[in-house]
Amino acid sequence: MTSAGLRAEGAGPFTTRLTWQPPGGGTAVWESRPARRRGVIAVRPPSASAGRDVSADDLTLGRLRRLNALAATAFVLGGALFAAGAAIAQFGSGDATTCASVYFAGGLFFNTGGYVCLLQVVNAPRHEPGGEGRLVTRGWRWWSYEPGRVDWLSTFVLFAGTLVFAVDLLDSFLRGLDVQQVNRLVWAPDVIGCLLFLISGHLAFVEICHRARPCLRSRSLGWWITAVNQLGSVLFMVSAIAAYTRPATGSLVNADIADWDTLLGAGCFSAGGLLQLYERP
Repeated sequence: MTSAGLRAEGAGPFTTRLTWQPPGGGTAVWESRPARRRGVIAVRPPSASAGRDVSADDLTLGRLRRLNALAATAFVLGGALFAAGAAIAQFGSGDATTCASVYFAGGLFFNTGGYVCLLQVVNAPRHEPGGEGRLVTRGWRWWSYEPGRVDWLSTFVLFAGTLVFAVDLLDSFLRGLDVQQVNRLVWAPDVIGCLLFLISGHLAFVEICHRARPCLRSRSLGWWITAVNQLGSVLFMVSAIAAYTRPATGSLVNADIADWDTLLGAGCFSAGGLLQLYERP
């Protein structure tokens, strides 16, 4: 609890929830994810038994809806294409170039979704702690540097992960590579991208749970989106580990696990995108 009745919650240097008393009385609560995704602050007047959500202005809400729809659609399509690429690899319905092309198209959608998620944070309405409990909109920005905000850090790491995946997907078009080159140019970026996805998902849980440890919020749509996406990240990591090429034999650790976990992980990201369509103002 700080001065003027302001209480801050979060993990480490990150503040994810603020509670304060507006000048007119009552209680105002700002939470990071609802504010940036839905454009709302929860306000309970002193004379009311139930609280209400105070929304940002119509221009801001329209902006949030468009960004949310674009990001969600990009992840739905990206996940669907990754699943299709894994199915092609597993069932042998196309050559290596066809499989790589489908993966690469899916990667472009993941790049788009990752960057739009970052734009959602960069252009999210900001709160006025100590005021009446409202959100203020700034001018449009294509970029910002705010590592002290867990939502910015989570989406930035996610976007960085999609870019690393792009390197992996581009390198997968190369032919005539020896085992060491395959592991260095294709496998290593894949593992790094998966690790960044896992870090991003953990930071997203920090934002929702207001603490460093994971939590269960079964009534929170944002929690379910984060949980489904994090499951997809875990499956992607398992797939990446199984896709390591053994130097001694030149074969993968387990090609079936690599393909099936990619397919299932991609399905998780598509499902997360579908759920995200409903997390709008």
